[in-house]
Amino acid sequence: MVQNRKKTDDLIERLRQREETGMEEFLLKYSPLLRYIIGPILSDSREQEECVSDVAMRVWDKIHQFDEMKGSFTTWLTVLTRNMALNRARDGRKSVTESKNLEHVMSGKNEPEKMILHQERMEQLKSVLSRMYVTDQQIFYRKYYYLQSTAQIAAEMGLTERAVEGRLYRIKQKLRKELGGEWYE
Repeated sequence: MVQNRKKTDDLIERLRQREETGMEEFLLKYSPLLRYIIGPILSDSREQEECVSDVAMRVWDKIHQFDEMKGSFTTWLTVLTRNMALNRARDGRKSVTESKNLEHVMSGKNEPEKMILHQERMEQLKSVLSRMYVTDQQIFYRKYYYLQSTAQIAAEMGLTERAVEGRLYRIKQKLRKELGGEWYE
């Protein structure tokens, strides 16, 4: 465990020093993780490959922003990858909704109060999730954060699809009870 941490620290330092061998090692080590995260979000294989490349470039450009005091490198990379994949997926649908969003912003309805309320709901959601069984937390995050299919969750966690669906149902019931019907907005 300590040796893996040292290897990761060495890799991060090489990326910060802009060593190309660091990027090569990064891609060898983390490409499977990136593809695992991107796969459920982007279905087109070309989009997936482009997203992996975009993530690698972002890591290269933003490695100085990684702070080990805030979390692990894998967590930072996972969040970065997920967000880039979601942004790429949204960009694909953007042309349809772009004019609606522009009208919304121009009308002044993009109120800071809504953003604050959304942030408070997310904090409440995290609090409720933190009190659940670890397996239920993993299922929730896999389904709603990483957008994995029920079949993929079941296969990787050693459960049946029906068991995953049942747990998701009970998780949603608990969230509705504790947060009200608006938790998913």
